Amino acid sequence: MLKQLFNKYKPVLSYLFWGVITTLVNIVVFAILSKNLHLFYQTSNVIAWFASVLVAYISNKLWVFNSHTETGKELFAEAIRFFLMRTATLVLDIIIMFVGVSLLHGNDIIVKIIDNIIVIISNYAFSKLVVFKDKKKWD
Repeated sequence: MLKQLFNKYKPVLSYLFWGVITTLVNIVVFAILSKNLHLFYQTSNVIAWFASVLVAYISNKLWVFNSHTETGKELFAEAIRFFLMRTATLVLDIIIMFVGVSLLHGNDIIVKIIDNIIVIISNYAFSKLVVFKDKKKWD
């Protein structure tokens, strides 16, 4: 029964695991750039986004959604869909950071953590419904 339960929720559990890894990459890169290198928080945010999206695409493709592409054209189309959907949540990310840091004067690291929770949920929905939808049936 436990194995059946695990198998039923394996995609979600895998997404959560890799989501944590991707989030750590995002927050660590952001913190290093913002705090150590003193880059503007939005510049740090976009660079951290790019680093985490690279990790996310590889992990989502290989271990979360088990996506198999047969041709370079399929791989390219899938990667474009993934990056376009992540660009949509980058806009959300930038808005949350602007409101939390510039308007509400919140701590940028705390705002970034809250921001990541919202972005992770949005990214899962986009990945499941748009990017990898034809590759695997979800229950």
